[in-house]
Formats: sequence, C-alpha cells, structure tokens
Amino acid sequence: MNVNEQLIAAITKAVVEQLQQRNGAQPSAIASPKGTQSLAGRTRMNPKHSYEGAVRAKQGTDPKEVVIGVGAAFQTEITKTMGGIPLEEVLRNVKAGIEEEGMVSRVVKVLDTSDVCFMALQAAKLSGSGIGIGIQSKGTTVIHQKDLYPLSNLELFPQAPLMDLETYRKIGRNAAKYVKGEKVTPIECTNDPMVRAKFQVKAALMHIIETEQLDPEKGMIVWEGAK
Repeated sequence: MNVNEQLIAAITKAVVEQLQQRNGAQPSAIASPKGTQSLAGRTRMNPKHSYEGAVRAKQGTDPKEVVIGVGAAFQTEITKTMGGIPLEEVLRNVKAGIEEEGMVSRVVKVLDTSDVCFMALQAAKLSGSGIGIGIQSKGTTVIHQKDLYPLSNLELFPQAPLMDLETYRKIGRNAAKYVKGEKVTPIECTNDPMVRAKFQVKAALMHIIETEQLDPEKGMIVWEGAK
C-alpha cells in the first residue's frame, strides 16, 4: 500500500472522528481532505484549559538567561513527546544543559502560537540574552535568536520521535554556548526518512490538541513549575 498525502489525511480524519464520537462530539473537526481543522469552539479534542490567575511573563534583563518557551498543551493535555519521553524529563534535561554551561533558564508557556519557530523566536525576544528555545508538546525543538527572521533559526530539531534525553541536554548546552558567544558545533541527530510516514497521523493529532489550547489574550505566561 502506497503512503501518500491523501491517505494520511483520510486516516487522520478517521482517527479524529473516532475520538470525537467516543467523547460524544460531532465529527466535524477535520473539514477537508487536506486536513484543515475548525477550532471555532464547535468541536474540541479536549476541554479548554483554564489559565485563570496566570502571571504574564516579563521581559528578562539577565544577560545569562535562556528562555524556554513550551507549547500550549505542554504538561497539561500532553505529557509525553511523540517518542514517549515524559515532558518533565525533557524540560529537566534542557535546563540541566543550560546550567552546565553556567547560564540560567526560565520557562514560559506560549499561548499565542503553536508554530515552534515562532514560539522559539518569542522566547528569544523575551530572554535577557536574546537566545531562546521553543519546544512543542510533541517534542519538536528550535534554538532561536531574537534578531533573526522566524524561519532563520540557529538550530532546528524536526524529528521528535528520534530524539532522546541526551539530545535535549545538548540543546540546552548549545543554547547556552550561543549566549556566551562561543563556537557552537551543531548537534548531530539521527535521521529516518520514514519517520514522517510513521508518525504523521500522531503528529497531526498532537498539533490539533496544542492549537486548540491557544489563548492569545494571555500571550506568554510564567510556567516554572506551574500546571
């Protein structure tokens, strides 16, 4: 059986409809064969998370700071990456890598975009050093710098299913090295051309879950230990 875009879209639609029917919702989240979803409140994968009382993240001033911007469903609706790694461990290792290089970390939750490049750029702009890391709940990660264009990042790690905790730790180290202005060796990652075919349905579902939790009015909020 050939795996193509139409097949992937059809499978995604079928899986979403089954999940919605199980939760008593009408199966209308996927509106077209291309996978376009309506998130206008008519149907949802999960209830809207409440961030009542959340504290808006402030502009950093510490030149040693690296801000880690995590996705809207991070540690709430989604607790593991596509590869099955607990998000708490992902965060712990990224922070450890930053601290091993003598820098400091701060975690915020990004509620106005689910695009990892924009998440990372916003984290970088908030950071006292101008360096930030974006981590989607499915595990995809970007290191960014505040004065770069959104898609012109420092390092991109797109194959989340192949990433392990040591890779996340190295990401933290590299981000800290960018802060220090040191020569940085890009992190070598395992590459598997079949990953997209194997995980595209799961990735699509996780992205829908993340996107429907966005709350642009809240922007970026403090997420250090918050749930």
